[in-house]
Amino acid sequence: MARGCLQGVKYLMFAFNLLFWLGGCGVLGVGIWLAATQGNFATLSSSFPSLSAANLLIVTGAFVMAIGFVGCIGAIKENKCLLLTFFVMLLLVFLLEATIAVLFFAYTDKIDRYAQRDLKKGLHLYGTQGNVGLTNAWSIIQTDFRCCGVSNYTDWFEVYNATRVPDSCCLEFSESCGLHAPGTWWKAPCYETVKMWLQENLLAVGVFGLCTALVQILGLTFAMTMYCQVVKADTSCA
Repeated sequence: MARGCLQGVKYLMFAFNLLFWLGGCGVLGVGIWLAATQGNFATLSSSFPSLSAANLLIVTGAFVMAIGFVGCIGAIKENKCLLLTFFVMLLLVFLLEATIAVLFFAYTDKIDRYAQRDLKKGLHLYGTQGNVGLTNAWSIIQTDFRCCGVSNYTDWFEVYNATRVPDSCCLEFSESCGLHAPGTWWKAPCYETVKMWLQENLLAVGVFGLCTALVQILGLTFAMTMYCQVVKADTSCA
C-alpha cells in the first residue's frame, strides 16, 4: 500500500517538476532572445545597470530550471537528499518573495522617492554610447504611455541644457520634433502614469502572484509528501 502511494506521488512530483523545468527553459529562452536582439532592454536604473529585463529573465529561468531539475531527479530516483534539497530551495524562494512583498508595502513611500531620484539620474545616460537598452526603454515608455520625463518634461532640460526633449516626447512624432515648443510635447509624468497603469492592473498582478504562490506551495507539498513516503518505504523494508 505504502509502495503504491509512493509511486503515485512520485509520478505527480516528476510531472510537476518537468513542467517547472520546461517553464524555466521558456523564461531563459525569452531572456536570451531579448539579450541577443534588443540589447539590455528595459535598463532604466543608473544604480543597477545589470538589472535589465533580459538579465532578470535569464537568471530567473536558469534558477527555475535548476530547481525543476533537482526535483525531477529527486522524484525519479526517490532520493531523500535531493527531495529535501528541492524542498529547502523552493521554501527559501517562497520566503524571499514573501519578505520582498512585505518590505515593498511597508516602505512604499521611500521606494517611490528613491526610484524617482534614480530614474532622473538615468536620464543623463539617454542616447549615450553603451546605453542602448536604457535609450530604447525610455523611448518606448514615453511613446506608449504618452508621457515625458520622470516628473514632467522639464526633467530633460537638465540633460539637454533646457534646449530640447527626446523626439519620443512629441505629441506627433517627426524628426527633431523635440526641438519645438513645449506645447508639442506630452505633459504627463512617466513615473506616475506607469504607476497608475500598474494600479489599474493590480488585480492581474495579484492573480499572477497568487497563482505563483499556489504553485510553489503545491511543489512544497509534493516534495515533503514524497520525502515522507520514501522514509516510510525504507522503514517498512528494513
